[in-house]
Amino acid sequence: MERAVMKTVKTAISISEQIFLRADEAAKRLGMNRSQLFATALAEFLERHQQDKVTERLNEVYSGEASEPDTVLAKMQFSSLCAEDWT
Repeated sequence: MERAVMKTVKTAISISEQIFLRADEAAKRLGMNRSQLFATALAEFLERHQQDKVTERLNEVYSGEASEPDTVLAKMQFSSLCAEDWT
């Protein structure tokens, strides 16, 4: 099976010294270099926000739908529950 070759791009970012020092410490603790740490953190951030986009889109799609339950279905579901003594 052929492996995909990932092209890398160098970039420069500006971050506070405090974040830089914490990132450097975390990279050492995790056994990776800073580039790997930043790339991993950015990938996780982008993935998390991609899921937000999906939720946003679903909210758009269903915003025009009625949110009240179907009364017949609700009665059927309720009647299928076993009676329990809550005392």
